[in-house]
Amino acid sequence: MVLLLPSTCRSTTYLSLLKQNLITQFADNNTKIISPKNCQSVEMYFNSEKRLAEKTPEVGETVSSLLVKKAFTYQIMAPDDLHVFSQLSTANISQRITIAYSGAFGVLKHRLKQMFESVESLPDEESEGPAFRVHERLTVKYESEKHISLHWRSDPISDMVSDLVVALVLNISREIPKVVVESEEATKTEEENNKKAEKVIHALLVSLFGDVKFGENGKLVISVDGNVAHLDNKQSGNVESENEGLKERVRVAFQRIQNAVKPISLSVS
Repeated sequence: MVLLLPSTCRSTTYLSLLKQNLITQFADNNTKIISPKNCQSVEMYFNSEKRLAEKTPEVGETVSSLLVKKAFTYQIMAPDDLHVFSQLSTANISQRITIAYSGAFGVLKHRLKQMFESVESLPDEESEGPAFRVHERLTVKYESEKHISLHWRSDPISDMVSDLVVALVLNISREIPKVVVESEEATKTEEENNKKAEKVIHALLVSLFGDVKFGENGKLVISVDGNVAHLDNKQSGNVESENEGLKERVRVAFQRIQNAVKPISLSVS
């Protein structure tokens, strides 16, 4: 839209000629040419729909938005409207980090399930290899026998989740004894596999309950705050304890550990 304001009466003729020329020149551009008289008020309407104003907030409802300051003026707008009503723009930052990790991939997934409610496996077609998603924000991928990688889109919550996962991976690498990967040509007997599984189970129970010792008949003796539980990890998996709370905790933990390590995969689970 072009607005012409005549300053004197004699300029009206010239402005009329200019108006006709502009209409002819911009006939295909849907442009309106206005030539108001002196002291005539002109009203122009602009249709600006802001996402933040689409819904009227209720009393006590929290409104999430951005406060943009320019010179001495302030504007509140939705993040999606930032590039429309200002000269600013937003961008997404995707981050990737590779961490040294030589333990079983299934053990890492089990430990993450103890910390986060949502740990879901991803299809191999989608992730191009073994992977799972943590808290619907971060993806953990198996890269090789000695490395894993973390992928996430940067934001305050996702960055915090990635820091927790990195700390957990480093802690597992330090605490859990390394499982020696035997040659594929070697014959793996059931007895050898059971021994390796028992070592991993014992290490995980130690990380959960602290004081875990081997008792009679291969049972594990777990002591927590003066309460004792006996776990038969070789045969039935029964838990005996006078403290019902400790008994249930040990039973649930042992069941989850067994699901992760039996049958145990020495490289990828």
